Amino acid sequence: MAPVPVLLGLLAAACAPAWAGDREADRVDAWTTTADHRLALAHSRAAASADATAADVEIAVRPSERFQRMVGFGAAMTDASAWLLMQRMDDAQRTALLRELFGREGDGIGLDFARLTIGASDFSRRHYSLDEPPDGRPDPGLAHFTIDPNLGDVVPAMRQALAVNPGLRIMASPWSAPAWMKDNGRLAGGTLLPEYRDAFARYLLRYVDAYAEQGIPIFALTVQNEPDHEPDDYPGMRLNAPARARLIGDHLGPMIAARGGGLQLFDWDHNWDRPEEPLAVLSDAAAGRHVSAVAWHCYGGQVETQSRVREAFPDKDVYLTECSGGDWEPVRSGGLNLQVSHLIVGATRHWARGVLFWNLALDERGGPHAGGCTTCRGVVTIDSATGAVSRTDEYYALAHASRFVRRDAWRIASDGGHPDIDHVAFENADDGSRALIVGNAAGEPRTVRVDDGRARFRFMLPARSVTTFVWRP
Repeated sequence: MAPVPVLLGLLAAACAPAWAGDREADRVDAWTTTADHRLALAHSRAAASADATAADVEIAVRPSERFQRMVGFGAAMTDASAWLLMQRMDDAQRTALLRELFGREGDGIGLDFARLTIGASDFSRRHYSLDEPPDGRPDPGLAHFTIDPNLGDVVPAMRQALAVNPGLRIMASPWSAPAWMKDNGRLAGGTLLPEYRDAFARYLLRYVDAYAEQGIPIFALTVQNEPDHEPDDYPGMRLNAPARARLIGDHLGPMIAARGGGLQLFDWDHNWDRPEEPLAVLSDAAAGRHVSAVAWHCYGGQVETQSRVREAFPDKDVYLTECSGGDWEPVRSGGLNLQVSHLIVGATRHWARGVLFWNLALDERGGPHAGGCTTCRGVVTIDSATGAVSRTDEYYALAHASRFVRRDAWRIASDGGHPDIDHVAFENADDGSRALIVGNAAGEPRTVRVDDGRARFRFMLPARSVTTFVWRP
């Protein structure tokens, strides 16, 4: 974790606690990160504010109004991430990083949610599926199915992450069916042939079973990553709503139901700009009953779409399952505050039970990868020569939620508007503590005053910063 700079002393002095008797029950802790990382999860205390002194924004937290319960925050253990962990870090470096990412002791940020790729993605060192017959002929019996390509990196990395956080929830998504199942005979582009829907459903479940045998439980599947996109230089395939409905309704859904055990199925796994796609699957009589949630990506449309689809199907959960940081607009100029506004505040305010960033780790060149994104950034950057770790905006955006909002926390209501200020509030189920995440996107400090009906406090938010407040009622 980055050392706390001298500037923290000034911040803490300005916001020194003023509770009568400084009782532990009345303590409001604050952790602040600035966009330039001069403050990086820097700890201070908020000042009591029993009066109605004006502030730039007044935030009312209403614990009695509850929304969704949280599964967690995290990122994808891509092939690239796992390879860097296993091949470019020594044992001590890897152990320390996994404890920091998935643990809660010390400086741990407590990631509770992760995603795996079923076969290769663009962030793999080569393109492959998990069923590749030597002669390339169809293998509907899956005689050649194997997870051997994952045994040197993804499997040991995930097992070590689970050793740190045994409650880690893991979902998995395929980027492509095996080439012999597709109309173009390639991993890149094309679509699934109808005659192989049953084989593809069994392929996905074989993956779940194979990972379970390795001690890695999968709690949810999607049937296709970004099914409205056909990449030409990395694995992927188009799988529109009618095709997904038939795959789910006639094959995979009944197979999962027959197995029991609670494996969940999420639909869509793509952008906010095509709500008609998941709506069509959820409206299908055979498929909709097998789908427990809609999964969203951030690369097109607006986050409000999550709520629109949920209003139509309020019994279905919501997850944000992919969003990458990187060197493009508006991410470049928006930085930390944009990440928090869209993915932590926006996604959860629009019902997301879990939020996943894309690559957990990439190297100093944004790889390794084979096709696809050349400007993506991981949650952490691992130097491929030394194993040294640097922490990105995505790391701090996640940490401001994952470190303080625990599994099964309720999102609770918070009101108070200001063009520069974003906020979202939670109440942890285990101890009743409350966490309020507030972003200040302005180029100057803003003063915030918070009132939850019992606790009342003030805090000066530095320019372009994020602060998480934690207190017990």
